[in-house]
Amino acid sequence: MSRTEDGLQVAFKATPVLHPIPNHYCPGCAHGIVHRLVGEVIEELGLIERTIGVASVGCSVLAYNYFDLDFISAPHGRAPAVATGLKRSVPDSVVFTYQGDGDLAAIGTAEIIHAAVRGENITVIYYNNAIYGMTGGQMSPTTLPGMVTATTPLGRDTHATGFPFKIADLLALVEGSAYIARVAPLDVAGITRAKKAIKKAFQVQLAGQGFSLVEVVGTCPTGWGLTPVEAVEWCRQKMLPVYPLGELKAPGLPAPRFIPAYRVGKE
Repeated sequence: MSRTEDGLQVAFKATPVLHPIPNHYCPGCAHGIVHRLVGEVIEELGLIERTIGVASVGCSVLAYNYFDLDFISAPHGRAPAVATGLKRSVPDSVVFTYQGDGDLAAIGTAEIIHAAVRGENITVIYYNNAIYGMTGGQMSPTTLPGMVTATTPLGRDTHATGFPFKIADLLALVEGSAYIARVAPLDVAGITRAKKAIKKAFQVQLAGQGFSLVEVVGTCPTGWGLTPVEAVEWCRQKMLPVYPLGELKAPGLPAPRFIPAYRVGKE
């Protein structure tokens, strides 16, 4: 708690890292919440003057309009490559990318994997809502089996299009990654845990420990054809069983190992 000049207690105030303007996100979309959490973390860690953000292509492409930070807009999927160049050329800077599943886990798959393999000392904020939100609600690599999208009107058929891409699980196995976590800001507790993970990811970068990524499992009410309240419950019931929450890799935790979920064919 802090006190203003007129003696009133202030329980919450907006972070100066974000411009006080309306955003373009649909009602019920959690991008705005995640922006606020990133801004609060940067403010609390005293990184405003050192931070450089990299915006991806997708719903988050206009992130540079909302953060009062140095920002660069990257070509589709190439945010980790741009972030790598920034961090290597200005090593004292704090560099983060802000990407969605259509950007990071599709056209940007090679970029994100090799950034982790190299152990680039950058932080990635990855918003996974299992759909291409900006371009009309098409299936993305993280779309759930049976999920209806604009390009899978009968539901995602895993025999034809494969299974959801659990990119965070993959990156946790990469030797160069230092911190990988998955969070979901669906309620107050979830928002609190999400902020804690985001802060830890930035602290890992500050300590020079290597690549860090926080996957945010979030909603897309418009793309899913649901109300904001329905979208939160759908996310909780459908997405979280596929994308379980928690720290997948962190300093001090045992290194993860690959455990196949099923076997193909007979023994």
